[in-house]
Amino acid sequence: MQFTKAEEYGMQGVLHLADKGQGKVTPLSEISEAREIPEKFLAKIFQALSRSGILRSHRGVRGGFTLAKSPCDITVKDVLESIQGPYHLTKCIPDPDSCPRASQCAMRDLLATAEKQMLDVFTGHTLEDLVAMERAKQVEPGVKVAN
Repeated sequence: MQFTKAEEYGMQGVLHLADKGQGKVTPLSEISEAREIPEKFLAKIFQALSRSGILRSHRGVRGGFTLAKSPCDITVKDVLESIQGPYHLTKCIPDPDSCPRASQCAMRDLLATAEKQMLDVFTGHTLEDLVAMERAKQVEPGVKVAN
C-alpha cells in the first residue's frame, strides 16, 4: 500500500494545523510553504477536509483554516478517509460478490487481517499523538544526528 499525494499532503497539512494549536487561523499559503506542498493542490484537499468536518475554513483578509475539533479527537483514519474514502486493500473485502472465489480465497483472508490491523493503527493514533511524535524527532540546532 502506498499513500497518494493527496493523502500525504493532507496529513502534512492537518499536522501543521494541529501543531499550531486549535483555534489558530492559519493561511493556506503558510501551510503550503512550511510543509512544501503545492498550494492549489492543498486547497483542493482542504476543501474535502472541510466538507467532512475535519477542518473549518475562515474567509477574509485574515482567513485560513483551523481544525474543527481538538487534535486529540481526530484520528489518522478520520483524515485519510475524508480525503480518499474508506480504506480497503482489495475490492473483495467489502464486496465478496465482486469475486467468484472470495469464499475460497486464502489471500482474501490474509488481506482482510492486514487491513484490520492497519485500520486499528490508523484509528488508534490521533493528530495529537503524531504532533508529539514529530516534536520528539526535532533536533536542537547544532546537534549532529547519526544515520
